[in-house]
Amino acid sequence: MSYFAHSGLKTDKSDWQRLDDHAVKVARLAAEFAAPMGLERAAHLAGLLHDLGKYTPAFQARLHGADKAVDHSTAGAAEVADLVARTPQDALMGQLIAYGILGHHAGLPDCLGPRGYEERIAGYRGDAERAIDPVWRAELRADGTGLFPTNFRENREHVHFQFAVMARMVFSCLVDADFKDTEAFYSKVEGFKKHRDWPSLSNLLPPLLSRFEAHLAGLGVSDGPINRLRSEVLEHVRAKAVEAPGLFTLTVPTGGGKTLASLGFALDHAKAHGHRRIIYAIPFTSIIDQTAQVFREVLGDDIILEHHSAIDEEAESDRTDRTSRDKLKLAMEDWAAPIVVTTNVQFFESLFAARTSRARKLHNIAGSIIVLDEAQTIPRPLLIPCLRVLDELALNYGCSIVLCTATQPAVDKNRLTGGLPLEGRELAPEPKRLSQHLRRARIERVGERSNEDLIAELRDVPQALVIVNSRKHAFELYKEAVASGLDGVIHLTTRQCAAHRRIILEDVRGRLKPERGDACRVIATSLIEAGVDVDFPRVWRAEAGLDQVIQAAGRCNREGLREVSKSLVTVFSAPDYPPPSEIKGLIGDMLRTADGETDLMSLEAIERYFSEVYWRVGAGLDGKKILEKFSMSRRGAEFEFRKAAQEFRMIESTMVSVVIPFDEAAEKAVDQMALTDIPSGYLARKLQTYLVQVPPRARDLLRSNGHVAFACPELRGDQFAVLQTPSLYCKDDVGLVWENADYLSVESLII
Repeated sequence: MSYFAHSGLKTDKSDWQRLDDHAVKVARLAAEFAAPMGLERAAHLAGLLHDLGKYTPAFQARLHGADKAVDHSTAGAAEVADLVARTPQDALMGQLIAYGILGHHAGLPDCLGPRGYEERIAGYRGDAERAIDPVWRAELRADGTGLFPTNFRENREHVHFQFAVMARMVFSCLVDADFKDTEAFYSKVEGFKKHRDWPSLSNLLPPLLSRFEAHLAGLGVSDGPINRLRSEVLEHVRAKAVEAPGLFTLTVPTGGGKTLASLGFALDHAKAHGHRRIIYAIPFTSIIDQTAQVFREVLGDDIILEHHSAIDEEAESDRTDRTSRDKLKLAMEDWAAPIVVTTNVQFFESLFAARTSRARKLHNIAGSIIVLDEAQTIPRPLLIPCLRVLDELALNYGCSIVLCTATQPAVDKNRLTGGLPLEGRELAPEPKRLSQHLRRARIERVGERSNEDLIAELRDVPQALVIVNSRKHAFELYKEAVASGLDGVIHLTTRQCAAHRRIILEDVRGRLKPERGDACRVIATSLIEAGVDVDFPRVWRAEAGLDQVIQAAGRCNREGLREVSKSLVTVFSAPDYPPPSEIKGLIGDMLRTADGETDLMSLEAIERYFSEVYWRVGAGLDGKKILEKFSMSRRGAEFEFRKAAQEFRMIESTMVSVVIPFDEAAEKAVDQMALTDIPSGYLARKLQTYLVQVPPRARDLLRSNGHVAFACPELRGDQFAVLQTPSLYCKDDVGLVWENADYLSVESLII
């Protein structure tokens, strides 16, 4: 009997794919993906056995049209144990491989519980009807020896977590190889070709370095003390590129040229050590837009993959031809591009994912240079798991990782239990000196300020930025400032969708140009702090964590064109607007740091502040207990991949979305919701920049009064809640004002 993996179009089966052909091709491709990690034998075995359950009459009947579901994943996982050599290491590898085979369609399972690893294996062994044809042994000739990587470096304190990462990497190689061989088969049957080929970074490096040098030359002669310091930083950081791969820090104040310096280091470091790609992980989409644009200007447009939730596919359509767009879209699945710009959410959640779609890219993270911009923004409840996976990527997967920020978190293992080995790995020249010489502003704490007080102070400053801790405070302060007659008052919060905020920021930058000097008094929430390129002569900041205050200071005299003594960041408390509980804790940490500390912008103050934060949070640095979900017992690896993935969320939100038909592109996407041939995922990506997050109760009330409705619920369910009353969205200033509906009160729902 002939066994097939996939059916074709011809009744004589001449275009069907034989099962052994598929298994061997997947095994070879998986081994190719795994070779840089030393896991090629394990990945090869996973590929050979992943579809072993198709060696059954039941599955072959399904290929011929039977509608009974067939579990074809458990057989290979069960057979692995009988194949592996009886050494403890290979027995462990057999179990890690089995996790991947079990999950190659539905995602990595947990060890225990319904449909878990142990239940599925035990159920298979007790079901004689699922017995597979032993012909597979002759056709596949699987070898279960020598599976454990010979170059593995063990960290005894965290070895269980190391094995969990190893299982994920084998899983990634398997599912990506399985997907690509299946895709190649159906592409041939249906007569089309997917465009997946990217040039290797090693082949690109000579022209990329030439373009980088040309860009630097085009910037002109460095003039002035700040430009000379930027040049010094760049030269020093690039000289460090020859150092051994691993973990690094890059501590440079705002405006010190971190972006170009880190890019120069990455290119030189890849040349020196043969890294396969460069990955930039950035906390906010507003910074991603800026960074990706800089990289395109420096390196060109056709080698950079920008992957995050707010990709503007219309802009991609304008920027590339159809073939290139298809290639970019496919590359989001596996990150095969030589340079990837992404979010912390995409990066870290993929590393802890159980789903096949997210895990496919993991093997391409191995061998990369990873730059974590604004490293201090890693959420504290996930800090230790994030540090652990970074350490493992550097230790066993050939990665170099740069923690890049002006406010370096104190995550060195000498300062933080569970921290990273960072001593002696700073790339910047004399960070303390840079901190002093690149100081553009000074911080002043002034105590309580009411809205009336702030407005009075703003009257004397035609260009200023006020950052507060809540949308409620920003909304009410803005309304009072406008009512008082202040000129040039601008509101910037997440009441506005991202597409709207981009327009506002362009207007702000225009107003701030020295040749214009228009009135520009911006009242914003913290979204403006990290990396948004604006330059105000004065900044007011409601009390928050010290890192946030210093980030706010980065918007004051950013270009260094004014006297430092007159570039003031005024830190105030707002008794009428109590801060959220998390920020309240950080304020306490800042105040303890400020006690006896005259220079809050010094590196010593920053280090002391983070030590205060981490001491206070304690076990909460793994608040979701992610690491506890990967343990070992006499039975082997008792891993909870699925539970860990569910708990590992970089952004925790109790808010829900409202789609704003802000412009023609948004209106077009809303209209397309009625079309059955357009996937919801495509529409979700198109509408990502047109969302406003609101409290669930507010959206429920808006819906009950007809101001918001779920679009095409018979087709889309409750995925897209679309604003029906345009007057509730104020395009001229504040965005969505759900409180304007006559049934809501400002006091109850503004947050």
